[in-house]
Amino acid sequence: MTDLSLYRNIGIFAHVDAGKTTTTERILKLTGKIHKLGEVHDGAATTDFMEQEQERGITIQSAATTCFWNNHRFNIIDTPGHVDFTIEVYRSLKVLDGGVGVFCGSGGVEPQSETNWRYANESEVARIIYVNKLDRMGADFYRVVDQVKKVLGANALIMTLPIGIEDDFVGIIDLMEMKAWIWDDSGDPMKYEITDIPDEYKEKAEEYREMMVETALDQDDDLMEKYLEGEQPSIDDLKRCIRKGTINLDFFPTFCGSAFKNKGVQPMLNGVVDYLPSPTEVKPQPEVDMEGNATGEFATVDVNKPFRALAFKIMDDRFGALTFIRIYSGKLNKGDTILNTFTGKTERIGRLVEMHADDRIELDSAQAGDIVAIVGMKNVQTGHTLCDPKNPATLEPMVFPDPVISIAVAPKDKGGSEKMGIAIGKMVQEDPSFRVETDEDSGETILKGMGELHLDIKVDILKRTHGIELEVGKPQVAYRETITQTTEDSYTHKKQSGGSGQFAKIDYIIEPGEPGSGFEFESKVTGGNVPREYWPAVQKGFELSMEKGVLAGYPLLDIKVTLMDGGFHAVDSSAVAFEIAAKAAYRQTIPKAGPQLIEPIMKVDVFTPDDHVGDVIGDLNRRRGMIKSQEAGVTGVRIKADCPLSEMFGYIGDLRTMTSGRGQFSMEFSHYLPCPKNVADEVIKEAQERNAKS
Repeated sequence: MTDLSLYRNIGIFAHVDAGKTTTTERILKLTGKIHKLGEVHDGAATTDFMEQEQERGITIQSAATTCFWNNHRFNIIDTPGHVDFTIEVYRSLKVLDGGVGVFCGSGGVEPQSETNWRYANESEVARIIYVNKLDRMGADFYRVVDQVKKVLGANALIMTLPIGIEDDFVGIIDLMEMKAWIWDDSGDPMKYEITDIPDEYKEKAEEYREMMVETALDQDDDLMEKYLEGEQPSIDDLKRCIRKGTINLDFFPTFCGSAFKNKGVQPMLNGVVDYLPSPTEVKPQPEVDMEGNATGEFATVDVNKPFRALAFKIMDDRFGALTFIRIYSGKLNKGDTILNTFTGKTERIGRLVEMHADDRIELDSAQAGDIVAIVGMKNVQTGHTLCDPKNPATLEPMVFPDPVISIAVAPKDKGGSEKMGIAIGKMVQEDPSFRVETDEDSGETILKGMGELHLDIKVDILKRTHGIELEVGKPQVAYRETITQTTEDSYTHKKQSGGSGQFAKIDYIIEPGEPGSGFEFESKVTGGNVPREYWPAVQKGFELSMEKGVLAGYPLLDIKVTLMDGGFHAVDSSAVAFEIAAKAAYRQTIPKAGPQLIEPIMKVDVFTPDDHVGDVIGDLNRRRGMIKSQEAGVTGVRIKADCPLSEMFGYIGDLRTMTSGRGQFSMEFSHYLPCPKNVADEVIKEAQERNAKS
């Protein structure tokens, strides 16, 4: 049996280009897992093994690997930074116990760092911070720490200080031991010496150590009392306090370095061991019933408890389907039969493997705390719970955001159609934020995703990995409809066709709901005019009708229906009659309730050099953007704006043209807003033409 206190399940997450994958490469080299470093910009990084990742120099899917440091086992997941693949970060955080947030020393806290940090807060994951790229132009460790406090509202507990900056960055000061680590210029991470702190840094180091000690001792009143009386705490006591505060999310130990230049990675790894929790130190996963309500039971990390695991990622590769699982309790052996509580079916474990990016090591068994992959499972999807058939339980599932953009695809030849169906089926299993549907009117296959890049990669995978020739339509926006007026109305459904007929009468009010409220239903019927057992049928009729709005056929959002009164017939009334009445009432009343087309608004974050700010702002205004703020940085200006998605297609090309290739941007869905009349008219006209054709 392995000792769970020596396990660290960690994820590395950050904004695009902050150096996550490079940091992972350095960790693998230092822990002896790889012998030759692969660089991201050469397309040779270990964890970027997809063709598309190597070409674009970005991480698309999270990769899992295992290594050892100071007798501790690290299960590491390198996650993507690009906003279109946020889902990979989200689901990785769900199964991790701790994280390393990597921030670029010159870029600081960038938009995607904020999103990932928010996800980590929601998942209550303890983190340490690594401020990377301090060898770069414009790097400033103290400015980044300030941004962490202001932008993320996070308390960064500084554990190391940089010695030198930009080209002169040579090492770090360890505030715990009050020693300097200085590397030579060879680029070998092992060629360093630990010396006394250089004189010019002594005063600063003393000042920051005092701040660190005081923050840490807030966790222990007895030690704080002794400290105030002049007694210095021991290093072990300090580490214990910092560990406690980190696990409670009171603060985040902050380290610095340059992963590319191999400086400062070891102290950060020591920080993972010293301050991030083992699987037994995090809150146990809550169990839920089949309706998703908490049962009050928890999957405690314990080898002797019944088996519980969460499937958090499905990946298809040359050896078959891989299901990545995090085991929360119990043990799993090759040959065991396990139950999938979502499908109610059991499956036998044929092969169990430990992953190292796309290599694998065969295992005979795994236990609580492990992250492993099962080969060849049939009906498992992301978020499903796997458990002991004799002790079934369901773990809290994952919730995924809805896609905001879609494209139509069709195979160029008839033979490609079946092949495309199989390939897309596999891709939907792998990525829960990627959805597919068939347009009933036109018969087209519609791919839906989180952004242009997301769908671009999916089409690329279909073409190259699966060898399917495709015709791709232009991107479509996920418009929605809503209503603007409160309308009171009545509908009677009567049908007599020999034998028992159908009868249902409903009096109701339809009103606009709060933005984001979806569908609300309330019954104020008294006196039994509509018997209670028919209320759910009325609710169902309205709810099903909302899938198609009356203007352009887009789903209707945010309405409240109140059933006020009605009538029924002792023989002819039934749940079906009331459901039909509700559907007809929807068609009758929604056109009178001021229907309105609404469009997705994106939170856009643009970085531009100083001399192009005017052009970029002018261009955003032309795209109906609302400028929210401008922040001047060392190397340029960050502009935050809200823009309609329909105006942002192809923006990256225009931005690069405007800024001579130096601009960058990211965007994510924010909220829905009413469309201007000219845009709405155009969209409705297109929808009518589509319907007329079909």
